[in-house]
Amino acid sequence: MPPTVTYHRDGRIGYITLNRPEALNAVNDQLEHDLVAALEAFDLDEEAWVGILHGAGRCFCAGADVKQRFHGQDRQQRQRTMARGRSPEGYLGRTINWKPVIAAVHGYALGAGISIAAECDLIVASEEAQFGITETLRGIHGGRVWAKVQFSMGSKMAAEMLLTGDRYPAAELYRLGFINRLVPTGQHLEGAKALADKILQAPPLAVRAGVRILRWQWTKLVAEADYYAQAIPLHLSEDFEESARAFVEKRQPVYRAR
Repeated sequence: MPPTVTYHRDGRIGYITLNRPEALNAVNDQLEHDLVAALEAFDLDEEAWVGILHGAGRCFCAGADVKQRFHGQDRQQRQRTMARGRSPEGYLGRTINWKPVIAAVHGYALGAGISIAAECDLIVASEEAQFGITETLRGIHGGRVWAKVQFSMGSKMAAEMLLTGDRYPAAELYRLGFINRLVPTGQHLEGAKALADKILQAPPLAVRAGVRILRWQWTKLVAEADYYAQAIPLHLSEDFEESARAFVEKRQPVYRAR
């Protein structure tokens, strides 16, 4: 089986590619493992000074793999699933060398997708891209994702995204400051490379110091969100189970607030 995330370098730029195009790069256990490994390979590659994280196929990442992670699990399995990857540092905060990473987003960046993009230090998105904190629609809290988005986009729009789970166009989030560059459809990688080339003109150690400060800020917010949400085990609720069943069965869920 090919890796679900790949890494290669071109000059001073390291490319981390989410590589489950047949599943819209949905995050399952294997992709999460491979993403950590690819980011570590980039972090330890002394010739790579800037990273670009993007998705193969039709989109960046459509979210968590609901069928693999949530549907049909008993309570103990759900407890283990929700406990994995709960470090406030996320994926990019566990770095050693603090190299900047640019998210090159096209198509969907939903749930786990917007979370990964928000961890990146800069975002380039194509005009057709859509973003959403869809954890709420899955019956779990999206506080961790909200904290990352709120750090980059301090507005009530972040609260609306959290409470509705709706998708929002890249142009709106660009206007609000969540996205650094808005580019024509299909040019997200070219736009990210242009931004990477700009970063490469600055002294790399000074850039990395700035990255460390930026990530320290959002990891503090995520840790605080975790603290306030830990007493609310939504993954054990009936509504959580109903959301997963309805998603798999392709129907509208019926919630009961229990």
